[in-house]
Amino acid sequence: MTSPEWIGPYRIERLLGTGSFATVWLGHDPVLDSPVAIKVLAENWHHDLRVRERFLDEARLLRRLDDERLVRVHAAGELADGRPYSVMAWADGGSLHERLAAGPMPAPAALDLLAEIAAGVAVLHRHGVVHRDLTPGNVLFRSGPDGERVLIADLGLAKALAAASGLTARAGTPGYMAPEQDDPFAVVDTRADVYGLGRLGLRLLGRDAERVPDGQPPPGGQTHPGRAIRLREGVSPQVAAVLRRATASRPADRHPDAEAFRAALRHATTTPAPAPPADRPAGRRRFGAGWLGVVALVAAGATAGDAAPAARDVGTWTSGPVTVVLPPGWRATGTGWAGRYGDDGRLEPALVMSPDPHRWAADPTVPGAFVGLSASIAARTTPAGFVAERAHAACVAAPVRHTRQAGVDWVVARFTCDQGRPEVVEAAGFAPGHVGLIYAQVVPPAGAGPGFVDTLLAGVRVR
Repeated sequence: MTSPEWIGPYRIERLLGTGSFATVWLGHDPVLDSPVAIKVLAENWHHDLRVRERFLDEARLLRRLDDERLVRVHAAGELADGRPYSVMAWADGGSLHERLAAGPMPAPAALDLLAEIAAGVAVLHRHGVVHRDLTPGNVLFRSGPDGERVLIADLGLAKALAAASGLTARAGTPGYMAPEQDDPFAVVDTRADVYGLGRLGLRLLGRDAERVPDGQPPPGGQTHPGRAIRLREGVSPQVAAVLRRATASRPADRHPDAEAFRAALRHATTTPAPAPPADRPAGRRRFGAGWLGVVALVAAGATAGDAAPAARDVGTWTSGPVTVVLPPGWRATGTGWAGRYGDDGRLEPALVMSPDPHRWAADPTVPGAFVGLSASIAARTTPAGFVAERAHAACVAAPVRHTRQAGVDWVVARFTCDQGRPEVVEAAGFAPGHVGLIYAQVVPPAGAGPGFVDTLLAGVRVR
């Protein structure tokens, strides 16, 4: 390929890369005296009006969003032969594809990077846009005065959610493309990008069998919910669970969007795995999915300090603006929701209550409940949406019901399980004044009547 000397007013220095739809050159902006990346539509697509319009849509979209987590577009133009081009900020740190080619990065750095990638994709999702092609080549790095920044690039396949169905061309890269993207009649939404994030996570953290070459399908086909995720030593089982859910074949089994994926990943990396009971050898006890969900929330109920406060046997317990009435014989502990922070940088309020709060995480025969209030969850989803995220795959779900208790319209889902906790109830509602989403996970006592959960929810107050 012959390098042009100029594209518009920009002097061309060298080729940065080529793709199916475009070529990217490193240029120099004489006015700003700085390097720029110039993306030019490929010659073979010059006369395809659909591809040409998609190329321009990418530049318009990036210009409109103008976010520090996305590649920024400075200008656009047209060559003498009619091909459009866009002028973008140059990512001087190269791509994730290039870095992975040099070898795996340390697991802690890979986890931090995956969270940053998810934050960039979350920007798109908040604006109703699906990327559709999340690959290591589309994750770029740019240096700056405050350190290196991760950028999401190449939105040429992105599309507004309102028009996300009916795409007739295959859109995506094998190995990172969600299964539904192979179906021309499927509706492709934010969960397709969650699949891509999960595959990026396996590329960053998986053992050799999981780290498939870019552009190749995963071994044995797509990842299924029950499939074991093989990660490198030192990566927790909680992270494996997040990636397994993200790469589920059915969109309904994945996290709803990039922000939910990022929150789950952050929770998995900040919550320690529960220790096995002292009277049983480690690794011998098996639990169902309902039990695992309860364990995660118990760990989240502790404070952020060196140790959780002692459980107190009182009629009520208060955590921030949340006050609960304790069932007879129950105690409470905890003042913050670990891993979940408000705009003030402090932990959002949460607590655990049970006849024995400290045994609840280790003994499935002990009933209890987790209650938390989150403004950040309320900003991204509804009570019904959040309850849907809390599905227990190995349990049988009863029909979702609604109940109004203490001024809160609760969405309630009940699960019965063959292993671990025999019954788990997930409930959520907007707190009065919409100050946040109030969430409760309840494990009723054995033999408790049908009114136990509603009585407990009636005792939850938010001031």
